[in-house]
Amino acid sequence: MASVAALATISLFIGVAELDAFVLLASRVPRTVALVLAGASFAIIGLIMQLLTRNRFVEPGTTGATDAASLALLAVLMTAPGTPLWAKAAVASLGALLGVFGFLALVRRIPSRSSVLVPIVGILYGSVIAAVTTFIAYRTDMLQELLSWAVGDFSSVLRGRYEMLYFAAAAALIAWIAADRFTVAGLGDDTARGLGLSARGVLVLGATIIAVVTGTMMVIVGVLPLLGLIAPNIVSRLIGDNMRRAVPLVALVGAVIVLLCDIVGRVARFPFEIPISVVMGVVGGVVFLWLLLSTARPVDAPAGARRGRAVRRIAAGS
Repeated sequence: MASVAALATISLFIGVAELDAFVLLASRVPRTVALVLAGASFAIIGLIMQLLTRNRFVEPGTTGATDAASLALLAVLMTAPGTPLWAKAAVASLGALLGVFGFLALVRRIPSRSSVLVPIVGILYGSVIAAVTTFIAYRTDMLQELLSWAVGDFSSVLRGRYEMLYFAAAAALIAWIAADRFTVAGLGDDTARGLGLSARGVLVLGATIIAVVTGTMMVIVGVLPLLGLIAPNIVSRLIGDNMRRAVPLVALVGAVIVLLCDIVGRVARFPFEIPISVVMGVVGGVVFLWLLLSTARPVDAPAGARRGRAVRRIAAGS
């Protein structure tokens, strides 16, 4: 929490324009709040995706969710270019939901769910959707609009243009409320059914949360690559796999990563600005490689105990 507060304070004082009350309230504060909300929300849906697939190496960006949201946005832009922002977010969320369900259905058909095969299938699945989207955008002269959604950028965030991110934060809060159910569902369908938990219901809830956050993020700030992958993995190495305890820490780690990458992008070539997705792609790639090559292991025993407590809470509720 102290790290988030410190980085948020630094973010308020970085910018080309001279800081006054108008700039602070109309631009700097909205941007900083958007950074925190986006980082926390997107990191949490990465954790949900990993629990639903029982795989450490997936996130919305590697499972076709963001690509499907882009395709839905492109369809809206072609048919109704004057669509208001909230409607675009709703359509993008619907597209992301279909993309998530398509990926989950595809994963269930994989004979061997190795930790490497599942994300590879997700990347191929997303690449097919992205190729179709790019082809349509090229034929309709909309490549520039498509690029604006694919590149995460907070430079255009102003008062009145970021408030929908509160809906994404609310969806992430629902994930924390239902954390025990996600934890038990992550143990497998048989375990969930044995405790009287509807695995299908948890799956639909998780996919809906992922879709709402992804669609809203795409419309407001674009894509934040690898955030949903590295933040949950870092937290998992610290405290294990219990979602109820992990969600707040994942949110804080996600917010710290986004704030830090945004600050680097704003000062590296000051007064020019590097899009946050570029910085995050580099930082996220390095961190992810470290996670893969590190010999450190998650704290398995405490994680098992915390999972046991989640199981007992679900059993008591049933």
